[in-house]
Amino acid sequence: MDDASTTHLTETAREKLRQTIARIERLEAEKKEVADQIKDVYAEAKAMGYDTKALRTCVRLRKQDRQEREEQEAILDVYLMALGEI
Repeated sequence: MDDASTTHLTETAREKLRQTIARIERLEAEKKEVADQIKDVYAEAKAMGYDTKALRTCVRLRKQDRQEREEQEAILDVYLMALGEI
């Protein structure tokens, strides 16, 4: 932006912008902290002998609606049968 554009912002608007940016930055930091915690949980699970790929699949599948998941599994079965895989 040029100087003319920034002078048109009121002090209230500038403060609101600062607050919005600060909030986004805090949320990004929290998101990173949560991601690190999830990574640590997977590392602990791996140390206990769990297959982390299977755990990630379980988490992903549990997020889906049961009916939607069953429909996707049925379609996958049809495709695999057509390919002679099952």
